[in-house]
Amino acid sequence: MRKLGMRASQVLIAVAVVVVGMVAAWLIGLNFAVMAVLVAVVLVGAAGLQLIRRGSGERSGGTARFVLHVVAAAAVTFAIIQVIPAGRDHPNPTVTGEPEWADPRARDLMVSACFGCHSNEVQWPAYSNVAPLSWAISEHVDEGRAAVNYSEFDRPQEEAEETLEVLLEQSMPPDYYTRFGLHSEANLSERQLADLIMWVRATPGLSDTEDGEDTEDGEDDSEGD
Repeated sequence: MRKLGMRASQVLIAVAVVVVGMVAAWLIGLNFAVMAVLVAVVLVGAAGLQLIRRGSGERSGGTARFVLHVVAAAAVTFAIIQVIPAGRDHPNPTVTGEPEWADPRARDLMVSACFGCHSNEVQWPAYSNVAPLSWAISEHVDEGRAAVNYSEFDRPQEEAEETLEVLLEQSMPPDYYTRFGLHSEANLSERQLADLIMWVRATPGLSDTEDGEDTEDGEDDSEGD
């Protein structure tokens, strides 16, 4: 009966580790599949330590010992993934062209709100070298540049015309980018956002109409004859 209770507690601990891992992935914007693999490695490692202890003739030590095994496996896993080179290459390619900003202040605000992932002028923080954060950050930048890169406007940027729509919907930056007080400069005030929307409307290539007269519902402001 005691053995059954110990196994049940270990299952609960394993479930708790999975939940904590998934919440952590959501908080930092890490791919859930990647975190699932890391969690699985930790749990397998903890189970392996349990088997080694039993094989040596020692008593399992109960739930508390299993928790220590989980912590030890997590520490070893964390140390091992630091040697994986993925996510540590932080290139900032040459700036080859930018939009013809309607106002210099528009660029300043775009740098604050968007250039962290959508440019070749990314400021890589120190923690961007620590896995698995480095993996998440590199993926965010790669995806952002692939969608639209305001530093390479000399070539077609198919999603650049959605810039105005994104600002109107306030769908960017993603929550994880400013969570925990990070990148506070990306949280534009209402006045800043209104000004930026006005300037983006007047900047060629950043809205889906040539005259830049989009309205919030996507229709032209001009009146019919």
